[in-house]
Amino acid sequence: MHPIEILERYWNHTSFRPLQEEIITSVLENEDTFALLPTGGGKSVCFQIPALIKDGICIVVSPLIALMKDQVNTLKQKGIKAIALTSGLSYKDLDTQLDNCIYGNYKFLYLSPERLQQPLVQERIQQMKVNLIAIDEAHCISQWGNDFRPAYKNINTLRELHPHTNCIALTATAKHNVVADIITNLDFINPKIYKASFGRPNIAYGVLHTDDKLFQLEYILNRYKGSSIIYVRNRRATTNIHNYLESKGFASTYYHGGITNKEKQERLQQWTNDQKPIMIATTAFGMGIDKANVKTVIHYNLPESLESYYQEAGRAGRNGELAHAIVLKQRIDEDHLRNQFLATLPSIDFLKVVYNKLCNYFQISYGEGENSTHQFDFKSFCSNYNLSASMTYNALLLLDRNAIITLTQHFNFRTKVQFVISNAALFQYLETHIDLNVLVKVLLRTYGGIFDYETKVNLSLVIQKSNFSEKQVIEKLQYLEKDGIISLQMANTDSEITFLKPREDDITINPIAKIIEQQHQLKHDQIEAVLSYTKNDTECRSQQLLKYFGERTKAKCGICSVCEKGKFIKNDTLNLSISSKILSALQNEDLSSRQLIQTILCSEQQLLKSLSELMETKKIKITLANTYKLL
Repeated sequence: MHPIEILERYWNHTSFRPLQEEIITSVLENEDTFALLPTGGGKSVCFQIPALIKDGICIVVSPLIALMKDQVNTLKQKGIKAIALTSGLSYKDLDTQLDNCIYGNYKFLYLSPERLQQPLVQERIQQMKVNLIAIDEAHCISQWGNDFRPAYKNINTLRELHPHTNCIALTATAKHNVVADIITNLDFINPKIYKASFGRPNIAYGVLHTDDKLFQLEYILNRYKGSSIIYVRNRRATTNIHNYLESKGFASTYYHGGITNKEKQERLQQWTNDQKPIMIATTAFGMGIDKANVKTVIHYNLPESLESYYQEAGRAGRNGELAHAIVLKQRIDEDHLRNQFLATLPSIDFLKVVYNKLCNYFQISYGEGENSTHQFDFKSFCSNYNLSASMTYNALLLLDRNAIITLTQHFNFRTKVQFVISNAALFQYLETHIDLNVLVKVLLRTYGGIFDYETKVNLSLVIQKSNFSEKQVIEKLQYLEKDGIISLQMANTDSEITFLKPREDDITINPIAKIIEQQHQLKHDQIEAVLSYTKNDTECRSQQLLKYFGERTKAKCGICSVCEKGKFIKNDTLNLSISSKILSALQNEDLSSRQLIQTILCSEQQLLKSLSELMETKKIKITLANTYKLL
């Protein structure tokens, strides 16, 4: 079957995006292929279509669990058989899923680079008829790449298991040295290399310097109506800005890692269908989502790297129409960025302390602990050892990224219940404990096998069905346990930790020390690049971004905040000086700076400069009500 027929059949498109067809052809000709397609370029199609045409199964290595799940669900909806080996699988389930890949006519097996190191996984992959090896987010294999993961270095195992199978590496952001590193590490021989331009001529990049971000946010959303994403730094900000915008009459919703899967799906649906066109989100949002009509992407806080900024900003304007990517910057934002991402980088010594305390916390003996999993209360851990929360969290992320531990964040109760008496004895007990009747019946009706084995219980669901508060449900469960009616495992935790290596204290950390120091330096360089971008108000912003990724052009974009020379938020009023407009606006009434900026449609800096000049020349004055008045 021809690639275009597959595209029409499963994706309902009649033509490919730039470079997709060339990349697919290269893969079908069994060439090792490198594809650098900026965000929104349709990378997944480049390996999915040839894998569907070829006989056998495609193995996809990806570091992003959420993206793996999304792609597998999307493939299943198209009637394509796909499996993702995510965390939390029991040995039995893993064994079954791998057997399905060998005997069940599956077309795609998604797995993490860490999962690839398991002997069982390697053994079964060797038995599969592998038609293609796809390495997604391939920049993770390079020590110079954004989000380097040492486990990616072991992907060559796949090439050893299937030496005659070709490989495709895909990424959206990679500088020249990172591309070279990827090709070397994956042992590519005479690879076909395809690089799309990083240029997005329909995106107007902008940096707005302001002391009133909420006002600018409201102004931009009114100016550019349509689907928008507002990126913020933390969860609290998502709810605060959502509440503010709703109070101003905007239809918005919010998204972060702490909401339930059901809430994520509902809110994504509302945003996708434009019921709630404005999405306020942490950077957990957007990966794998292809919404074509996003009009504006606003960074309420400075991004942590130009790599992540380019990906997030690139979610705007995928339909080819004019879109805006705007960074809002206050004077204090530089200090905030450095404090958040540089001041909290853990030293090697601190990393060793955290690892040692972690082992002690779970009472792991020297030489033990490999593959053991533990419920983890992060706040309790930091409190027990008097550790800085931000520094400790970053240390845990480093241990996770460097395959010392796996950190899984749940943000919910992990509760297991089993009734340990007979059905008859239970109802006899309830005759004298009437207050427990409702809770017990909810458990029995919701969880069928709760008499036979320990059953994971969703406390939120039990609370909802029983109409009890969380505290009441927990107290009643504890009472049932005390009376010997149930066995109860309850961990009020926010995370789960799996130790991937046996405890050897400093010996465990020393091999990764040099890599971590190198990554710290990379993070310093990335932060400085972001600050340089926001400060550079003389060079076309599109040119700045292209230069960062090693692509040079003499052509200016003509639409960014630099090219527009202060008219980034376009001014449709008469072509008068700002001072004249201010004097004209104050003829009828006294106005505040906010009211003036809405009337005049200029930048905040332009307005404040003109107001200052007009006051110095005694043409206007400021009133006690903080409004401006003609003299």
